[in-house]
Amino acid sequence: MKLIVAIIRPDRLNEVLEALYRAEVTGLTVSRVLGHGGETDRVETYRGTTVKVELQEKVRLEIGVSDPFVNVTISAIVAAAHTGEVGDGKVFVMDVEQVHRIRTGERDEGAVTPAVAV
Repeated sequence: MKLIVAIIRPDRLNEVLEALYRAEVTGLTVSRVLGHGGETDRVETYRGTTVKVELQEKVRLEIGVSDPFVNVTISAIVAAAHTGEVGDGKVFVMDVEQVHRIRTGERDEGAVTPAVAV
């Protein structure tokens, strides 16, 4: 089992969600976050004052998947989030030792996306 964490542009969220739905990847968490990666710093004027904007608004997706869904999930995210510009984001894949579904008591593989990937 893996935890996939993706940091993407906010304007690509709908495309990524559609791609995950088409890939039959279910169960995810979406958070609005601020961060800084390879983007160049922006300078904006706010109420007559020049302000250096160092943190960019991003969206963080967290998706717990069984091993057969890892590549399917990554492919869906990368294809849908890609613009070719700096700041498209990153995908991190981490091992998960245990998962427990609170409602049913299911554990591990039974508590994440079903292993029926194509």
